[in-house]
Amino acid sequence: MTVADPQVSVVIPCHTLERTQHLTRAVASALAQHPAPAEVVVSVDHNDALADFARSTLTGVTVVTNEYARGVSGNRNTGVAHTGTPLVALLDDDAYAHPGWLAGLVGPFEDLRVIGSGGAIVPIWESPRPSWFPDEFLWAVGGSYTGMPTMTARVRNVWSASMAVRRTAFEAVGGFRVGFGKVGDRARPEDTDLCLRMSKATGGTWMYVPQSRIDHPVPTARTTLRFFLGRCFNEGRGKVEMGRLNDGRESLDSERDYLRKTLPKAVGRGVAATLRGQGAANAGRAVAVLAGMCAAAAGGAVETLRPHRPADPSVAPDLPVAPGLPAASDLSAAPDLPAGSDFPAAPSLPAENASVGERA
Repeated sequence: MTVADPQVSVVIPCHTLERTQHLTRAVASALAQHPAPAEVVVSVDHNDALADFARSTLTGVTVVTNEYARGVSGNRNTGVAHTGTPLVALLDDDAYAHPGWLAGLVGPFEDLRVIGSGGAIVPIWESPRPSWFPDEFLWAVGGSYTGMPTMTARVRNVWSASMAVRRTAFEAVGGFRVGFGKVGDRARPEDTDLCLRMSKATGGTWMYVPQSRIDHPVPTARTTLRFFLGRCFNEGRGKVEMGRLNDGRESLDSERDYLRKTLPKAVGRGVAATLRGQGAANAGRAVAVLAGMCAAAAGGAVETLRPHRPADPSVAPDLPVAPGLPAASDLSAAPDLPAGSDFPAAPSLPAENASVGERA
């Protein structure tokens, strides 16, 4: 892959005029990557005023509008459909991509078994971080958390705020499941759902590359205990719903490891530090871990007991294939990257199947 002939595009979904300053910064950070992406597509979710802003203000990008029902899943699918490259990276509209972000995501694709990759998300607090907020729950505000791999590793899933996909594998499953994901204030793990379906359909693997980094703001409204507990509650609901769609027990193995290993260690550290007289903040974090676990369990129970019709398995069956590219096929037919690529090859990878949870 060369600077003159990049094979990766960047899609930035957006939905509100309240984030135009962030959107402008996200676009600039994507365009500044080296090697540069072939194109940057901004996909607008049913907001005419925002589409007008993007077309009149943002330069060097293609602006499209969501062709599916309102929601981030269809919005991302629309953006991907309007790219023409074998690899596509996704970046949130309020994120800032560090130099080397795109190169880090693309590196693992030198291995044809890799169908997707994701990077680290650094939370940037717009007001002081609460002393009680546990590192193990940074996913609740959209950040990478304690317990995730610290080196490039195989994982079950990554997050769509900073994700790259192999187009053939993405199209093979119809993209993100439309109607499942963030719509308004309700968030469900559409990115984990996508990762599970792509892996099942192709037998391919996902890589987490912590050296590929983005900044993600944490608004003041997300620093309250009320938000924290509500986010954990909705996470429990979303995971039960996702389990119904993806072979139940097997799809939640990572969550069980997180509950059995990571969180008990966090509580133990907090209690031990408190007993050593190292401040009330440690006790607060231990209590917050327990409260978050209880809230997630309550959400899971509510979703389990809620009467529901059988889940609609449809995703985006009419997801168009980009002009000039083959229709979705098996992983072995995925376009390869030429030798001598300017993007770094993936380092030696551990054989672990690490857990990556969810984000806000």
